[in-house]
Amino acid sequence: MVANLAANKERSGHNKALEPTLHASVVGVGSPVILLHGLFGMGSNLGGLARALASDFEVHQLDLPNHGRSSWQENSDLHDLAASVFAYLKNKGLSRVAVVGHSLGGKVAMQMALSWPEHISAVVVADIAPVEYPASHDAVFSAIAAVEAARPKSRSEAGELMQGSVSEPSVVQFLTMSLKRDDEGVYTWRFNASALRDNYENFRQSPTGPVYPGAALFVYGLASDYVDEVGMRAALDLFPRARFQGIPDTGHWLHAEKPQVFNRSVLDFLKQSLGKEGSQG
Repeated sequence: MVANLAANKERSGHNKALEPTLHASVVGVGSPVILLHGLFGMGSNLGGLARALASDFEVHQLDLPNHGRSSWQENSDLHDLAASVFAYLKNKGLSRVAVVGHSLGGKVAMQMALSWPEHISAVVVADIAPVEYPASHDAVFSAIAAVEAARPKSRSEAGELMQGSVSEPSVVQFLTMSLKRDDEGVYTWRFNASALRDNYENFRQSPTGPVYPGAALFVYGLASDYVDEVGMRAALDLFPRARFQGIPDTGHWLHAEKPQVFNRSVLDFLKQSLGKEGSQG
């Protein structure tokens, strides 16, 4: 069981009773690794990485609160999301884990490492930095609202509706993965769209806390604008042992655009950083 839970809760200022229940898919055997997806996503988005790691690690693909099949909470920030994942560790009896997160999931992974460093053996952050980002999802929220208003009866109809706001086919395809069909045949969002809108400002903020002394890898797409020199300096301030790896000809969705390169980078880093932990059950 995770030690010092009460002290950690008091330190982070969160109430266990308010924590949502997280849906998870677990594969593999070995030292535990937690995978955290990005905004509007779900754990299965990192399924390729999970399969790549499963021969060496016990991989937990989580749906963050208000996403996928996890429960909802109306008010949340990075600390709340990190506390929810930490509660999952406690409930599963996981005292020390590596955490891998993409985009928003990367911010949550960083917040976990900064809040509970004694329980985080290593952290991998994919195409995000510990800085405050400008608002950049207005088009996506418009697309989400269009689907909510129209109540489409097919995924293709939902996709056409979103194209009125979002020009990138890859983004439309990504969002379509979070649609579900209700009892009336209407396609609705798995995620809590209203809560994500209301808490978006919180998610844009930087993780905070003391320096994390453990191993950290920041891997990013060289064609992405999410990680620059300012972000790297901010990362080194909080993660002094950080390594940086840029993947050529790759944007923000590096795990989907260059899965073999990305998966190998994460696997090699975790095996090197965790050593014998990776082969233990």
